[in-house]
Amino acid sequence: MHAAVIRSLPGRALTARVPLAASARLASAAPARPVAGVCCAVQRCAFHVARTIPTSRTATRARAANPAFSAVRGYASGSYPPHTVLSMPALSPTMTSGNLGSWSKKIGDEIVPGDVLVEVETDKATMDFECQDEGFLAKIFIEGGEKDVPVGKPIGILVENKEDIDKFADFQPESGSAPPPAKEEKSESKEEAPKKKESEKEEPKKEAPVPKKTAESSSSDRIIASPLAKTLAAEKGIDLGSITGTGPNGRIVKDDVLNYKAPAAGKATSSAASSKAPAAAPAPGATYVDIPLSNVRKVIATRLAESKQQIPHYYLTQEINVDKILKLREVLNSQSNGKFKLSVNDFVIKASALALKAVPEVNSSWQGTTIRQFNNADIAVAVATDNGLITPIVKRAETVGLSEISTSVKELAARARINKLQPNEYQGGTFTISNLGMYGISHFTAIINPPHSSILAVGGATDKLVIDESADKGFRASKVMNVTLSCDHRVVDGAVGAKWLGVFKGLLENPLTMLL
Repeated sequence: MHAAVIRSLPGRALTARVPLAASARLASAAPARPVAGVCCAVQRCAFHVARTIPTSRTATRARAANPAFSAVRGYASGSYPPHTVLSMPALSPTMTSGNLGSWSKKIGDEIVPGDVLVEVETDKATMDFECQDEGFLAKIFIEGGEKDVPVGKPIGILVENKEDIDKFADFQPESGSAPPPAKEEKSESKEEAPKKKESEKEEPKKEAPVPKKTAESSSSDRIIASPLAKTLAAEKGIDLGSITGTGPNGRIVKDDVLNYKAPAAGKATSSAASSKAPAAAPAPGATYVDIPLSNVRKVIATRLAESKQQIPHYYLTQEINVDKILKLREVLNSQSNGKFKLSVNDFVIKASALALKAVPEVNSSWQGTTIRQFNNADIAVAVATDNGLITPIVKRAETVGLSEISTSVKELAARARINKLQPNEYQGGTFTISNLGMYGISHFTAIINPPHSSILAVGGATDKLVIDESADKGFRASKVMNVTLSCDHRVVDGAVGAKWLGVFKGLLENPLTMLL
């Protein structure tokens, strides 16, 4: 039994278990046709027709478990043995390009399914690219630190046998597998030969194309640094070229920038003066630093600008008494035996989810020709990170308890701050909460996070005197907080938004009802 690998679309292979004889018939019947974007230009190459090859069961199972894995199987043709072209993966449905971080493997290393090859920075997080094939890493086309690498672009070569590694030293994805031009047939008639020579004389000689600079030849000139290290260096005005990286493959990390000590002004070395590319002197009177945009910052800028320009926002503000929440929180935390520690935001998330179930019109999304109403309340919680804002999701928040919400939010926020969230943990959601109360902000308005129809801006609790006839002086001090609901008027009418806020306020001011 063999696996028939059939080329259908660029970058994807459909693998099916078929008998060897049937697979051979399929190979002979399949017409050879070129496929754009593959590395081999040979028409007889197995990129263009069906072939039968043994396939590792482990690798097949691993690839099925990780649909983001992107690889193209190559075959022996010309001077190159069987190989797999590793491509830049699409780690999210909206990803079109990404930044390569540090490689975890080097040329010659053995690879097994599940091994981390390289870090990939998406528009939301930095993720590990796990290989789902087995073999040996024979070639790296794009070194760590490269930005805006298109999805599907070849980044490396995997071979089955270690002794084949050296054969790919000069391999390039554009033309590496192309054979030399075919020699003229001996049977060519004497009359055709002179005509061919005349046409060659008439055709002007084309200039040889300038070879592209390969990743290997340019790797010595490229400075490899993490996005955070680059940002810190820009803020501090430090030249990355003067820092020695301590990360994998000499990558400059955050601690390298923080621990860097600039040399004394009078002790500049002569090598710096003779540098091939001296740093340009700052413009006279310049008092600013240009910070390069990360992928996350680009996405934030694009999405929120589109939201503000295309979504008709309106805002509703409500004052909520949180005295009972603070007392209940204190009681529950004191009896938790250290298993959990509830915050006011945990109550806000739970109340929001229950209010969305009570007023489902708010738990909806504008789809252009329809309004999609969701059955579950998946709450996206805004988390500030060094790279920008990210919104991990508490899924089905209406069905889980306060302690589970608290644990989930803390765990998601911790991984968000080190860029280790998986795409399914921050993509989607039906409603967003942004809480700036811990920064001393009492009131603000937030921009809707598409495709959500609403976002809740939560301020901090403040003291306020309220009328209380049972008090000695007829009034007492109370803790109140302001919340502002931003709504998409295409989806949520003003009365509906007000109804949702009323339900939300009732749940927070009577928190025991959330425990029923």
